[in-house]
Amino acid sequence: MSNYIQGATGDWEIVIGLEVHAQVISQSKLFSGAATAFGSEPNTQVSLVDSAMPGMLPVINGECVRQAVRTGLALGATINLYSVFDRKNYFYADLPQGYQISQFKHPIVGEGDVVIDLDNEQSKVVGIERIHLEQDAGKSMHDQHPTMTYVDLNRSGVALMEIVSKPDMRSAEEAGAYLRKLRTIVRYIGSCDGNMEQGSMRADVNVSVRRPGEELGTRCEIKNVNSIRFVQQSIDYEARRQVDILEDGGQIDQETRLFDANSGVTRSMRSKEEAHDYRYFPDPDLLPLQLDQAFVDAQKESLPELPDAKKARFIKDLGITAYNASVLVAEQVSAAYFEDMLADLAKRTGKAEKDVATAASNWITGELFGALNKLGQSITDSPIAAGQAAELLALQLDGTISGRIAKDVFEIMLESGKGAEEIVEEKGLKQVSDTGAIEGFIDQVMTENAAKVEEYRGGKDKLFGFFVGQVMKKTQGKANPKVVNEMLKEKLDA
Repeated sequence: MSNYIQGATGDWEIVIGLEVHAQVISQSKLFSGAATAFGSEPNTQVSLVDSAMPGMLPVINGECVRQAVRTGLALGATINLYSVFDRKNYFYADLPQGYQISQFKHPIVGEGDVVIDLDNEQSKVVGIERIHLEQDAGKSMHDQHPTMTYVDLNRSGVALMEIVSKPDMRSAEEAGAYLRKLRTIVRYIGSCDGNMEQGSMRADVNVSVRRPGEELGTRCEIKNVNSIRFVQQSIDYEARRQVDILEDGGQIDQETRLFDANSGVTRSMRSKEEAHDYRYFPDPDLLPLQLDQAFVDAQKESLPELPDAKKARFIKDLGITAYNASVLVAEQVSAAYFEDMLADLAKRTGKAEKDVATAASNWITGELFGALNKLGQSITDSPIAAGQAAELLALQLDGTISGRIAKDVFEIMLESGKGAEEIVEEKGLKQVSDTGAIEGFIDQVMTENAAKVEEYRGGKDKLFGFFVGQVMKKTQGKANPKVVNEMLKEKLDA
């Protein structure tokens, strides 16, 4: 699939960079002891530091530093042992200090990269420019009063990691894949919960267009987009808007824009600021942050197995498909469910994990995820535990129940919460593998359909499926299909 936009005068290439603001998981804010819980009553989690009372001094939260370092390491980035907090000066009603404490020339994390998986089973590396720590602003509430704006400072001072990508993405789909991968990684390591709907992860989207191979065009920044779908919609709209302007002989103004999710369009907000507009200077209340290598090494040791490594292990050691592996590692809970189910299934069947991994991964990505989608639930809320799933699949793999019966049992499990063995026993669903019993059913079907037997023996091989269906119908789907096929062929060909 081409990443070019087709215009009236030829092809245009989209160039995309993302600045992702990820809220650090921490019990308190970046420079104060105020709480960070989501959904509290307005202005109930505000310290004197957060409200910028005179004489208040910021004190760095060590946990936020630790999480930023871990995030940088998970992205394969350089950790800067020396970093500086700066004041970024601008006026906003919900920014009580009149400046934001951020990082500019000396961020805590340098360059890294993220590998994204694309729909055509290709992968692409998106560069990370930097990650810096900064404090969030408060929230202006325009819908609480007909003539006044209220301000909630609960978010004021909450720790954010700003993860700045290089302009390496060339389509809305690549930007979506990048955001999903970034969210997966920070969730794996526990540095951010990635809940975009709650504002704990949001993106500023930089979009420009150019003729293929030419210099970068003038970019526009779309601020505070809070869902992956909206990020992709905003890119598609903004790129087309810029192409239309350029093809009409106009020029792109560098500006900050907002995305209107209701209409699907971007709107001008203000002219784009440059770094000098913010008058950055080192915060005089905070010493430079100096880390030692032993601290960084300890954080690296604390990281769990990351999604790319887990995916590679699933493919190499367990032999499952790249697609199934990608789906399973997209969420840490899904990967954990798979591994728990696999261990249980291997135990129940007496087989090596590699020998049952494909069946387990197919069942999770197909049956389980399909059912959860219908129920509107995530795997975290799955009514079927990993052990119950293993119990069901083991019954199918050892021939106790057929694949069709397994689907019926699964439906009952979803509704009742009962185990597969209990349901099979209660309803008498065990598969019939007794050759004597199956032979009797085959004889009945052949007697009742003597004319079709002659047609089959006369060369109409396609009738074989008809006979299989009739035998399965007589056994109410309980006959072992493999045994039925073998015995039926033997009898019909006799």
